[in-house]
Formats: sequence, C-alpha cells, structure tokens
Amino acid sequence: MKNLKKIGLSALCGSLAAISAQAGEISVSGGATATWSSNEGDVTGNPIGMNTGLTFSGSGELDGGQTFALTITGADQAAYSAGSISLTTNNMGTFYVRHADGGAGIDAYDDKMPSAWEETWGTSLGTGIDLISGVGASSNISWTLPTVHGITLSAAWAPANQGGVANDKGVVGDKNSYKQSGYDLMLNINPQFDALSGLNIFVGGSESDREGSFNNAGTAGGEATGQHEEVVAGLTYAIGPVTVGYQMTGEFTGAVAAGETDFYKNTMWGVAFNVSDNLSISYGEAKSRRGFMGSATNESVEQLTDSLQVAYTMGGASIKIAETSGDNLKYTSGTGNDKDATTIALSLAF
Repeated sequence: MKNLKKIGLSALCGSLAAISAQAGEISVSGGATATWSSNEGDVTGNPIGMNTGLTFSGSGELDGGQTFALTITGADQAAYSAGSISLTTNNMGTFYVRHADGGAGIDAYDDKMPSAWEETWGTSLGTGIDLISGVGASSNISWTLPTVHGITLSAAWAPANQGGVANDKGVVGDKNSYKQSGYDLMLNINPQFDALSGLNIFVGGSESDREGSFNNAGTAGGEATGQHEEVVAGLTYAIGPVTVGYQMTGEFTGAVAAGETDFYKNTMWGVAFNVSDNLSISYGEAKSRRGFMGSATNESVEQLTDSLQVAYTMGGASIKIAETSGDNLKYTSGTGNDKDATTIALSLAF
C-alpha cells in the first residue's frame, strides 16, 4: 500500500509539473559591472564600485493566442528592484501592471540620447540633475496600443503618484508627497519610409493632481498655482553607423510659496558613432535649469554636463570609459561646483 501511495503521488506531481511547463516558462539573465571612479574635487574614498543584477523573465500563452509575461529585476545590491506583469492581446495592444520599473509613460523618455555607454549625467559625477518621471516612479497601470504605420501611442495611470511599492494585499500608506492621482500620455513615431527609416520622434506629457494646499515638501503652506505637469519632446536619427539626437523636457511643480522650486527645464543632445561591431564612441551634453517661485533672490540656476565616452565589446565583456565634466552641479553656482570625473568600467553579461 505504501508503494502504491508513492506511485500515486509521483504520478500526480508529474502531471502538475507537466501542466506548469505548458502554462509558461522562466528564464534568467544578468550581468555585473566593476568600476573605478576618479572625481576631481570630491572625497572619493575607495574608488572601486560594483553593480550586479539578475532579471527573471517568464512568459506563457492563453487560449486564443494571447500572451502574458512577467519580469522581476534585482539590481544595485537590491534583492528586488522592480517588476511588471503584461498581457498582450491579439488586437488591443498590451496591458501592464508595473511596480515602479520606469518603463511606463514619459519616464522611459527622460533621456533617450544616443551614447556609447551611459547617459551624460549617469557616470560617477554626482550632477544632481532633476529628470522627468511622470507616474513611472510609482506603481501604475499602463496600456500600449498596437503600432500602426510606425506610430505607437501609450498611456499610464497611477491612483497615487507618490512613489513606493507594496506587496500583494498591501498598501504604501502616506508617502508625504503633494502628488496624488496622475496619468501619462506618450506618442512615438518611426516613419515607415526608406529615406526616414532611421528617424524616431517622440512627444508626451504627464499631469498629477496636487494635494490641496500642500507644498512641495508635503506639508501645509499656501495654495497651489497649478497641477504638477511634465512634458517631453525629441528625436533621434540614425544614418549608417552614426546616430544623433536632441530633446527637451520640462517639469512644472505648481509651486505654492515663494522660494519653492517652480520648474526644471532640460535640454539634451548627443551623437554616437559605431566605429566597428566592437568599438563605439559618443559625446553628449545636458543642460538643466532650475527656477524658483516668486522670489527675486532665488533666481534660476543652469547646470551643464558633458561626457565623452568610449566602449569596446569582446563577446559578453565590455570595457567602457567616460570623461565627464560639469558646471554649477546640483544647481549651485561657484567654482566649487565645477568638477570633472573619469569613470572606467568592466561589464560582464550572461
């Protein structure tokens, strides 16, 4: 009898495993990057840094040919960084539930400029630049319509655009933010003509409700002058081995009191050249201006960052170098905020 029970349990487990395998599968990818950073004018301390990351990707198919997918990411010394669940329909596009993965709405377009390695502001030099994020920094629901003649429209919505993520059956509570419900709309155009096949145009916007008379720090203080709004517009163009790009972004906080940050306005451009299948170089600049609300003593300050980058790939390994400089970093004028940095990286992918 005991043997019969064992046989029965083994058969049941085998059947369940077979059903699970038919429903979907999980794959794992990842990488690691070791860096050496030298920042002029900063106390660098130990210059050796490391990033490791794993991405678990699951996929399956429903009746009728519709597909679903799961992505879970752990990066930058975090056991869990972001996740998303998607359902791709036959003719209504793809629906997502995103756990602050940055892929929704205008957050995916905070800096789309071509580069050999990182964004201009994304090396070891701490620029303090403020970037658009829309609802992408919060858990959200998004929808991407099917692409028609190279035109793709997407939308995202967060019931509370306050950041933070919650476990299932959980809530994030009060995140001490003035931002409430918010939505993004994004339009991406890739003309389907031979002469313009390398052109990509994007434009989008975001709006989040403000919490009554709460100021930008999340505490009571005056009446808001408007909603929190963000916009982006730009293009990239690839011709042969060269890709160029230009974009502008704006963030308008609807500030409530004198001295508060009223807006951020960013301008970015870049050019990348693939010298060969293994070697690429790029140069880019990012200008960001911060303005204040109703105070002559708090004039707007513009910071400028530029970066020259080189990347060489050997199979799954890459060596990358960035020479970056910045003026008025963290929106503070003075020579003490003009700095240079050199960052060298060895990246491995698997």
